[in-house]
Amino acid sequence: MGESSSASYIRMVQHLIEQCLVFHMNKDECMEALAKHANIQPVITSTVWKELEKENKEFFQAYMKDQEEKASEMEAVERRIQKMLAETAAKDSDKED
Repeated sequence: MGESSSASYIRMVQHLIEQCLVFHMNKDECMEALAKHANIQPVITSTVWKELEKENKEFFQAYMKDQEEKASEMEAVERRIQKMLAETAAKDSDKED
């Protein structure tokens, strides 16, 4: 009986990790979300995540590449926003003079 409840728990964690993937979360974000919202210890989420990575290498390689590309795009957007803010601030200070 204990094994089946353990297997059921692991399947539940796996399902929740899959939901995290749908929301484009990385491993750390997923561990934090499951700890906060499902009271699952981060070590359990991490262990199940690692097993999923082993079983689905190609998927996770593509997923991680996509995550890196999105992070890079976000950094570029942040730089553009900072540049626009700096230009706007410079124009405003020129008007005050």
